[in-house]
Amino acid sequence: MAGARCRAVLAVGVVTCGLGVAAWLGRCPALRRIARRAAAVIMALAGPLVFRLGYSLYARTRLGFLFYKRQVKKARERFPHGHSVSQPLGFRGVKIVPIPVLSNNYSYLVIDTDSGHAAVVDPSDPLAVQAAIEEEGVMLEAILCTHKHWDHSGGNAALLQQHGSCKVYGSAADAIPELTHPVGDREKLSVGCLTFEALATPGHTVGHTAFVLDAGPFGGPPCLFSGDLLFLAGCGRLFEGSPETMLASLDAAVGLGEDTLLWPGHEYALECLSFARLLELDNPALEQKLLWATQQRQEKRSTCPSTLGEERTYNPFLRTHRRELQEALGLQQGSGEHHDAFRARVLREVRRRKDLYKATS
Repeated sequence: MAGARCRAVLAVGVVTCGLGVAAWLGRCPALRRIARRAAAVIMALAGPLVFRLGYSLYARTRLGFLFYKRQVKKARERFPHGHSVSQPLGFRGVKIVPIPVLSNNYSYLVIDTDSGHAAVVDPSDPLAVQAAIEEEGVMLEAILCTHKHWDHSGGNAALLQQHGSCKVYGSAADAIPELTHPVGDREKLSVGCLTFEALATPGHTVGHTAFVLDAGPFGGPPCLFSGDLLFLAGCGRLFEGSPETMLASLDAAVGLGEDTLLWPGHEYALECLSFARLLELDNPALEQKLLWATQQRQEKRSTCPSTLGEERTYNPFLRTHRRELQEALGLQQGSGEHHDAFRARVLREVRRRKDLYKATS
C-alpha cells in the first residue's frame, strides 16, 4: 500500500508540474518536443497507475476537451489544407471522401450519390467536415461515431447544431457526445440507399464500434471504418480492454473477408510499418508496403485504404497465429494452453513493445 500511495503522489506531482510549466514550454518548440517525448517515456515506463491517471484526466474530465480544442487549433494552423492529400473513392452510387483532420486523424464522408444523402464517420474537426459537406453539396443525415475519445467525437455537437435532423449513432457503452441512436453489435442502419452494420469491437474503449458499409449492391467490396480498432499495420492501444477482448475484436474484423477495404481513424502507416519491420525482418510483403508508404508520405499522400487481405500479410496484430512472429518475440505455447489464450499473450507482448517503440521513437 505504501508503494501504491507513493506512486499516486508521484503521479499527481507529475501532472501538477506539467500543468505549471505548460505555458513556459509553449514558448520553445524544441523544449516542447523534448517534454512530449519525456512524458511519453514516463507514461510507458512508470507503470499502470500514472498511465491510468493520465487517461482518466483525458477521457473523463474537462481537461480532455480543452486538450482536444488545443489540438484542433494547432492543427488548423499547421495544416490549413489537412495533413495529407486524400483521394476520394467511388463505386456506382457511392462516394467515400477521406477528410484529413487534426495532425493525423481521418474523418470520412460517405455519400449516396443518387439521393445526395451522406454520413460522416468520426467528425473530429467540424469545420473541415462542414467544408467537405458543402463542397460535395450533400445533406448530412448521420454521424457514425466509433468511440468517445474527443479526437473522434469532438465535432458531434457543432455538426448537430448545423444539421438539426442529423442522427448520431454509436455505442451506449461509451459516453459519446450528443448520441441520439445507440446501436448494438450487428445492428444495421440506413443512410439514403446505403446500409451500414455496427460491429462491436471493444478493447480500445469499452464501447468501441466499427461501422461496415455494404457496398455489394453498388459493385464494391465491404468497407470497414475501423476508428481506433485497426490501422494500416497497427491497432489501437488497450485503454479499456484486455488483450483477450482486443483479440476477439480483431478476429471479428478479419472475418469480414480479405477484399474488405480498411479505412482507419489515423494516418499511422509509417510508424506502424517501421515497428512491424523490427519484428519480422524477412517479410517481403512488409518490405514492399513500407517502401510504398514511405513514398506516399514523402509526397504527403494518404495511405488509405488498404485491404484486410493485405493487412494479414504484414500487420503484427493480425499475425498472432504466425510462428515466425511468435519466435521473433521469444514466445512458445504452454502445455495445455488454449490456442487463443496463447494468441492473446502474443498480442499483449506486441502491444507492449509497440507502446515502448512509440514512446522512444
